[in-house]
Amino acid sequence: MRQGFLERLREAVADRGRDLLAGRRTLDLRSPAHLCAELLGEGHGEASGVALAREIVRAYHGMDAPERLAFFEMIERDFGPDPGVIRAASARYLETHSVEDYLALSRAIEPRRQELFRRLNMAPRGTRALVGMRADLLGFLRSHPDLRTVDADLHHLLASWFNRGFLQLRRIDWNSPVALLEKLIVNDSVHEVRGFQDLRRRLARDRRCFALFHPVMPDEPLFFVEVALVCGTPRSVGGLLDPAAPLLDPETAETAVFFSNCSLQPGLAGISFGSFLVKQVIEELRMEFPGLGRFTTLSPLPRLALLLRSALRGETGGLEPDLLEALLAEYSDPLGPAPGQALLDLLERDPVQNCEALTRPLLALGMAYLLGRGPRGLLDPEAAFHASNGACLEGLHAFADLSGRGLAGSLGLMASYLYVPEQLEQNHETFVETGDLPVSRSLSRLRREVQSAAKTVRRRQRRNRTREMPAG
Repeated sequence: MRQGFLERLREAVADRGRDLLAGRRTLDLRSPAHLCAELLGEGHGEASGVALAREIVRAYHGMDAPERLAFFEMIERDFGPDPGVIRAASARYLETHSVEDYLALSRAIEPRRQELFRRLNMAPRGTRALVGMRADLLGFLRSHPDLRTVDADLHHLLASWFNRGFLQLRRIDWNSPVALLEKLIVNDSVHEVRGFQDLRRRLARDRRCFALFHPVMPDEPLFFVEVALVCGTPRSVGGLLDPAAPLLDPETAETAVFFSNCSLQPGLAGISFGSFLVKQVIEELRMEFPGLGRFTTLSPLPRLALLLRSALRGETGGLEPDLLEALLAEYSDPLGPAPGQALLDLLERDPVQNCEALTRPLLALGMAYLLGRGPRGLLDPEAAFHASNGACLEGLHAFADLSGRGLAGSLGLMASYLYVPEQLEQNHETFVETGDLPVSRSLSRLRREVQSAAKTVRRRQRRNRTREMPAG
């Protein structure tokens, strides 16, 4: 109710502001560049500023993809920092080291577009509009890398505005608004929701769903977590997703299994929602069900199949081709001389029929992937999410998700991350310090197998480099 009142107030202020603008100056409503320059100009108050921001947002919403690309190129070109001003301000500060010159240098370095985005945020539903703009911008970056500067500025502001301290955790149940339930159906990218009947089972008495919201977007979930309350520890996800699965009395449950977590806002990609989000959910569950003694996950390995195929093509940057060859060499007997490709072929043909030949190589491949590092940290986003929340890798399960989505992304593998409430902070600190995925003792043998293969590959690569060095 409060948010709706504020939005109506902003609309009313924008209407009055537009009337004021119309009486004082001529605006070219067809030119976003003109409107942006006007918004950053002097000589108008808050009402006219809100009106201008609304006109820019409306203009953007009416653009097609090429026009939106041109809009971002205009912002990159016309609203960046001035190199000459930065040089002069830097020289003055290096000479004086005064507070005044430091502040002048800070103002010079900040691009004008950051202030432009701040003022656009004042439009009715401006924050939502900027999140949508960044989603579009991310789609342009691969073919237009020069726009990374615009993305860096927008990311900087959104990371501040969507700081975890501002976010609210709310439970979603069958009595939640229909529009909100529809968003869960459409946006679960981990396990497909097949309509309202499927969703109803996921929100039954032995299930819990929690979502994060921002106060200025109260009807737009940012991130959600789905939990099953069970006895024992499931090793596959099929029973958790079966709409006909029997209901359990949650008071008798021993284990909470986090089986789906998903971000619903592409425009907030790369923005952390906090390192202890799952811990907050755990505390909510412990208060409601004191008998719960175990908190774990069944999590996909979403980039595994993609990186395996890249390695088979000889591409580096994910799973290294040499490591893949070393890992799978011992499985050439059941899989043949090209074990990596044979693994994919057998999975596609009949994973269950070929489970005996596939299980060990799949587990070794999964461990190598989960331990793998890229330029920004762990290769696997799920592993990074759970490690940053203080969990440790406890189990790897072959054939745990044989759905089309599970096989296409994770080769049917799923990982269990164990959350021990008393160890979360220490595990989190260790992960932040080292960047390494915590692994439980139950997986130590598999980890040693992968690490041994990696050492063999590194020794071979060093020998090859030594041979290739010119004599003398």
